[in-house]
Amino acid sequence: MAHSTVNYAVTVPGPKGPTPAFLAELLITFVLMTVILTVSNTKQLGRWTGLFAGALIAIYISIEAPISGMSMNPARTFGSALGAQLWTSLWIYFAAPALGMLLAAEVYKRVKGGQAVACAKLHHYNDSRCIFRCNLEA
Repeated sequence: MAHSTVNYAVTVPGPKGPTPAFLAELLITFVLMTVILTVSNTKQLGRWTGLFAGALIAIYISIEAPISGMSMNPARTFGSALGAQLWTSLWIYFAAPALGMLLAAEVYKRVKGGQAVACAKLHHYNDSRCIFRCNLEA
């Protein structure tokens, strides 16, 4: 894992630097959260939320990784940075995903209205009861 070609799989901005990396991380988390909110709150598509999210992540790994390293997960980024002791632009991977998700939630709520969010549970089509104030008609 410590070999220079692997470098603990640390996430760092691509060759264009931190600004494009921040914008890319912001954009991919915004789109992912928007898709999750839209699909999980649609009765006909709700059961496929995981597939939509997985497909987006596969696309992101192919397209966005050269720009920012494709993190979206501050814990994963911190863990690999800790092992490598490489803290290059770590703030990006904490700020951009959180901001992207909050922005997506706010846009979704303003466009669809507060009642459009049926439930916080992503998957209702199982035997586990919903622990939230659920408004989804599953």
